[in-house]
Amino acid sequence: MAALSPLTIFAGLILLLALYCGLDPFHKSPIYGFPDYKSYYIPVPDPSEVDNLDDPQNLLQRSEIKWMNQVLGPESIAFDAQGLGPYTGVADGRVLFWNGLSWTTFAYTSPNRSEICDPKPTMREHAKNEHICGRPLGLRFHKKTGDMYIADAYYGLLKVGPEGGLATPLATEAEGLPIKFANDLDIDDEGNVYFTDTSLRYSRRDVVQLDFSADPTGRLLKYDPVTKETTVLVRGIQFANGVSISKDGTFLVYVEGSIGRLSRYWLKGEKAGTAELFAYPPGFPDNVRTNERGEFLAAIYCRRHSYFNFLAKNPRFRDFVLRLPISAHYQYIAYSGGPLHAMVTKYSPEGKLLQVWEDREGKVVRGISEVEEHDGKLWMGSVLMPFIAVYDLASS
Repeated sequence: MAALSPLTIFAGLILLLALYCGLDPFHKSPIYGFPDYKSYYIPVPDPSEVDNLDDPQNLLQRSEIKWMNQVLGPESIAFDAQGLGPYTGVADGRVLFWNGLSWTTFAYTSPNRSEICDPKPTMREHAKNEHICGRPLGLRFHKKTGDMYIADAYYGLLKVGPEGGLATPLATEAEGLPIKFANDLDIDDEGNVYFTDTSLRYSRRDVVQLDFSADPTGRLLKYDPVTKETTVLVRGIQFANGVSISKDGTFLVYVEGSIGRLSRYWLKGEKAGTAELFAYPPGFPDNVRTNERGEFLAAIYCRRHSYFNFLAKNPRFRDFVLRLPISAHYQYIAYSGGPLHAMVTKYSPEGKLLQVWEDREGKVVRGISEVEEHDGKLWMGSVLMPFIAVYDLASS
């Protein structure tokens, strides 16, 4: 019997690999269980469009880590009109309040809470019951009424009074389509709430698959407190995420997470009702917040890198890679450019990058979701970490 040539053996191995990826017999693929999964093209900005500014001192490494393992996944941070707090939403579905001595339960979003929602040692233990217990993400206080507004990943947009307790649902659908993944919000002076619905296809429980997919069904929404109606302002967003209104109320900035883009939506003036580019930060932003001076602070959880750029522009290859027998954990590390790190960017109202704070190695701060400037400090939350990081701006 003639020996097989190296080319024939190589071709056979390629065929077997393709067959394995197509069948996934051991269910190791990150997209197993998602038969309709599809990777979408992600527009990658030209390098000349990306703002590049480094922090060679890694200033965020001077941050103080507070409340380790007392707050699991504190995505968003808020302070009330009296400056009390912080308040933050955590993995077990509660909104917690720091009273100066300890964390207490301020509010919760699910009317179906039971013992399965009780605090547990790790976030992973809460993940399987998120859709029951709720997962509060974006938090904001109405400056005039003192009410807290909450974007819950499963229960939509809600409101709770200054006394706390069970939050009242305000919006669970928009123009006939359910809000699948409410993420972040802000409130204007008239009480209109602007918030994001990250995807019409994926819930937060499937956020890793959503991240890989770059599903283009995210929406920017507006809730009118007078008519009680929710309208769609922008459609087709790839991972709609953070949102923050400008100090003068003429526009808001929202995050397109898959692209790593900050976009501006005009609320007033000649351009009202239109969207445009605000900035391409050095990395991929999560939430964005406006400080008292009208500057925008964006929490960056990872920098841009060449491997992501290649996968972004080649969705079919991305599909192939995701079918390899490599766990979602390791695929996500590669997709994010390596181990978790952190960056905070500060932009002017005109979209000019003013300053960067960074922990490029992730030694102290990593995987941040939001940064709130309060009392001369940067308060950093993370949907992935069990702590809040605080950086004193006086140490810059």
